[in-house]
Amino acid sequence: MIKKVTLSVGLVFAGSAIYAQNIEDAKKAIDAEQYQKAASMLKSLVKAKSGDGENYFYLGQVYLAQDYPDSARAVFQQGVAADAKFALNYVGLGQSDLRANNAASAKTNFDKAIDLGKKDYNTYLEIGRAYVAQDKPDYKAALPVLQKADELDSKDKDPRTFVSLGDFYAKQRNNNEALGPYMRAEGMDEKQFRAKVQIGKMYKEARAWQEAEAKLKEVVAADANYGPAYRELAELYLQWGNFGADAEKTKQALDNYRKYLDLTDKSFDSRLRYAQFLTYARDYATLGQEATALAGMIKADNPKLLVLNRLKGYSAYENKQYPEALKSMTDFFAQAKDTSRIVGQDYVYLGKSKLKSGDTTGIADIMRGVAKDTTVAESLEELADTFRVQKKYDKAAQMYATTVKYNPRGKNAVTNYFWVGAMRYLQSYTAQAAKQPLNRELLVEGDSALARVNRVAPDFELAYIYRARIANMLDDKAAPKGLSAPIFEKFVNLVTVEKADKAAKNKAYLAEAYENLADWYALSDKAKAIDYLKKALEMNPNSNYATAKLQELQGPPAGAAKPKKK
Repeated sequence: MIKKVTLSVGLVFAGSAIYAQNIEDAKKAIDAEQYQKAASMLKSLVKAKSGDGENYFYLGQVYLAQDYPDSARAVFQQGVAADAKFALNYVGLGQSDLRANNAASAKTNFDKAIDLGKKDYNTYLEIGRAYVAQDKPDYKAALPVLQKADELDSKDKDPRTFVSLGDFYAKQRNNNEALGPYMRAEGMDEKQFRAKVQIGKMYKEARAWQEAEAKLKEVVAADANYGPAYRELAELYLQWGNFGADAEKTKQALDNYRKYLDLTDKSFDSRLRYAQFLTYARDYATLGQEATALAGMIKADNPKLLVLNRLKGYSAYENKQYPEALKSMTDFFAQAKDTSRIVGQDYVYLGKSKLKSGDTTGIADIMRGVAKDTTVAESLEELADTFRVQKKYDKAAQMYATTVKYNPRGKNAVTNYFWVGAMRYLQSYTAQAAKQPLNRELLVEGDSALARVNRVAPDFELAYIYRARIANMLDDKAAPKGLSAPIFEKFVNLVTVEKADKAAKNKAYLAEAYENLADWYALSDKAKAIDYLKKALEMNPNSNYATAKLQELQGPPAGAAKPKKK
């Protein structure tokens, strides 16, 4: 998106006497991302010292930081006109060229800058920073000029040289190489807060949460108004709290991000980043308000509306505003001409929104989203749960199976494997009750899923019950092999011996296990069968089957009817 600031002849100088006329103060404001404050300072400086090219250069940097490339170019051109021998405004023009994807023109302007300032490390430093600062950095071009800046700054006067070298490596996620320059910058100047923040950020990326927190809090203690430290603290607490899973850490994350906004400009872009942050923090109520407010601030053809429609769709769905969610996600897909910007989660939310409206094509959308990004496979759980509640056991089993296929180590993987087995059993039980033939292949699938649960979560007692039920279905009715007996025995041992505290809540399942074991042992060990039946009656004194079977084995009263196997 190209934004413009209206310029009159020269510049619109709205300089304020509030801020000291000091270029160093303006640079500190830029570093602290206080761009409006920095712009006001620099406009005042340009007005007071119109022949000083440095003021124009840093004002242009403010415009670039705020995404006003046309305005930045105009300022750099005026800086060249004011002081044609000041090299950095040519660097600024080259940086503007890079923003416009004109590498050849950028090289020409950088060469002009070097001709004028080839003995000044600042020239090379700013060229290197310009190459790194782009959306698609040119690292090959950046390194030699940054190294030249380091060479010319032979007395290591300026810590920014090392901060820039650190940025060069950090942006490539080479934190091992980045740490040295950042630490050197920090050692040169204790007030070099950005180096400290970057070190804290690297600790965060290494999941060294406490070290990251200590380093960032060190910055806040030294300067409570340094906004970027609060943003990184917010990111730290969000990740430390597992993206919303830890309520206290999430609250700390949101508090720090709001502090960052209060200390900086609350620009559209910073608020947009905040809205995206709210998504990760799962604060969907606030997200809906923020996304709606931001959407009202831009025109319908603004490319950033694409992101806002996504955020509006996500928040509306999570806030149970399903028609609004479907509209926003439909608008998002209509606007997303560049399909590379569509992520798996987008298809998932579109699909779930469709399903809430009764459109079953949403299932295909959800499956497409999972195929595109397996990390969103947990979204299938919600769909599977819906089918389970609706007693659509076949579809539920398919969804749970797909979830574990794409996300076999997910946090709910064990439960999902269990539901595959349970759903296959209930599907088969329903078919059997309807006098339909059993699908043994599906029962084997269910048994395999439950066997996996038995292996990885041996204390998951209900998995044994459903696996034993499946074993009963698979057993030969004419010549039973007792396939369920060892499974029921494992269950009984688990809840009465290994985890005896579980017995009370499993009375009904214990009664079922004892009855089935009695039924099996009645064929070979009458005494053992009687013992199991007595235990069954302890769990369920009202069991007609256990009462009748016990009478049968012990010898029923004259004229008593034989029990029917349930």
